[in-house]
Amino acid sequence: MNNKLTALSRRIGYEFNDPSLLELAMTHKSVSNKSNYERLEFLGDSIVNFLIAAKLFDKFEGAKEGQLSRLRAKLVKGETLAMLARKMDLGGTLLLGSGELKSGGFRRDSILADAFESLIGAIYIDAGLDRCEELVLGWYEELLAEITLEHTEKDPKTRLQEYLQAQKKPLPQYTIVGIDGQAHAQIFRVICEIDGVDTGAEGVGPSRRYAEQMAAEKALELLSIK
Repeated sequence: MNNKLTALSRRIGYEFNDPSLLELAMTHKSVSNKSNYERLEFLGDSIVNFLIAAKLFDKFEGAKEGQLSRLRAKLVKGETLAMLARKMDLGGTLLLGSGELKSGGFRRDSILADAFESLIGAIYIDAGLDRCEELVLGWYEELLAEITLEHTEKDPKTRLQEYLQAQKKPLPQYTIVGIDGQAHAQIFRVICEIDGVDTGAEGVGPSRRYAEQMAAEKALELLSIK
């Protein structure tokens, strides 16, 4: 096992019985189409969803299914997984092809999230569910401590759409008005236009989806909707 993988093993607090699993978990398909982390990612995705769902089920005894689903979605979405991956410096450990290295793939949310899931899959195969659960919940400890049922509130785009539908008004229109930065670190600017409101609401973010959510949030403020 190379020095980077050994250092990662120390950071996550787990030494693999089969070090080749960790190497596979950190190998992007740009290195090898046949031997990469995609299968482990598939497994890890299911495991993290299950472990977080079980923890939320225990933590919020009176919560409804929809509330639990929204909380889980918040905790296992790509941005959250990428954030946890950055805390482990998975990006600095990933084995990437030259093209992905040049384009900054080690900083990309989608790749970091996939690597986080593949790591979980590898630990499950190497040590079983109990040890995997111990590690995953440890990584999530701070997020799980902070999350409350208040986080089940619907996202701004959904709230804005439902409000306009209730008022029998046309749905909002989202338009990209600018994209700044290089390909691996783009910043999107989106305008949300609403029928009957003269001023468009602008949102900015690292993805079109995020920028649209920010624009919808501004539109709700313009409409004085909390």
